[in-house]
Amino acid sequence: MVGRALAARLADLGHDVVIGTRDPGRTLSRTEPGNMGAAPFPAWQENNPGIRLMSFADAGRFAEVVLNATAGAHSLAALEAIGAEALADKVLLDLAIPLDLSQGMPPTLLTANSDSLGEQIQRAFPDTRVVKSLHTVYYEVMIDPARLPGDHCIFVAGNDEDAKQIVRRLLQEFEWPDQSIIDLGDIGASRATEMYSRLFFALYAQFGSFDINVNIVRA
Repeated sequence: MVGRALAARLADLGHDVVIGTRDPGRTLSRTEPGNMGAAPFPAWQENNPGIRLMSFADAGRFAEVVLNATAGAHSLAALEAIGAEALADKVLLDLAIPLDLSQGMPPTLLTANSDSLGEQIQRAFPDTRVVKSLHTVYYEVMIDPARLPGDHCIFVAGNDEDAKQIVRRLLQEFEWPDQSIIDLGDIGASRATEMYSRLFFALYAQFGSFDINVNIVRA
């Protein structure tokens, strides 16, 4: 759902978008709903005919900016399927969280405290410019921050300043106000934002809705 929503929004904004998958033929042959009742990909693509489906490797070679919207437990495998050469020098917007759903809801984290998925990706692909962002809100809020009333924040973290500026411009295209985009520094800040997911799911349990976010208030 996350990848499809982002792809559709970016296409609406005029970007040339492709989606990567392990096996395009298998994905295009699906007829059953996916997780949480998501429509099978062919039905979704009928409403988004300008968005092409490619293998991970072909999508990576095509892209100028790569968005990692895979399940966090499988992110490294998906990026390895693209390959380090195809990802070299490219901006990789990582919005995955290493959730562990093996015990049901609320999820815990596969990685926390002393490491993060964002850092793991940056170490595995040192020539890729990894920026962590968007993963602290639900996908509907990612692409439409005005869905929530009032001021609320989104975070960016990464080692490459130019890459963070590219991601900032994408966030602005999604209509995140510039003053709501908070730069937390290098990719190590992914530890804090990924662990925020524990609070996010606690808030969901309290309110029964993913239409939530936080605002940072400073004196």
